[in-house]
Amino acid sequence: MIPLRGATEIASRLELSAADTILLVEPPAEFEAVVTAALNDGQALRSVEGRAIRSVKGRFALVLVWQESRVGSQAVLATALKRLAPGGFLWVATALRKVSGPKTPGGHRLDLADLEKAFGRSGLVRDREVRLSAWHVAHRFAAKPTTGGA
Repeated sequence: MIPLRGATEIASRLELSAADTILLVEPPAEFEAVVTAALNDGQALRSVEGRAIRSVKGRFALVLVWQESRVGSQAVLATALKRLAPGGFLWVATALRKVSGPKTPGGHRLDLADLEKAFGRSGLVRDREVRLSAWHVAHRFAAKPTTGGA
């Protein structure tokens, strides 16, 4: 069981209401329940296991990958990126390094440097961070803002 923050706080900080389509990859059951409860009419939610993400067709305005371990993470992250709609946001929830609650040992946990390396080549930059629980944080990646030149 993951001690999540309040459901309203999570939905608000992740800006779930702004996305018409949401893809959750490998979410814990309690987190999926929070997202499902926050959905409005007209919003579509799809949830898949990490190994099944390649079977997902279409693009989503918001993609959230729950990935604690480095093992196999690059393939999942690369495929999740392909499912992101233009102008959409990609969130990756990871376990904090120096906490003792998550399943994955600290040395094997995915961290921000891994994520920045994975998405740097695709033109995405981290622009926000949201604490989901005492043990987990989600990093949001979005397209680099364009600067207008004369």
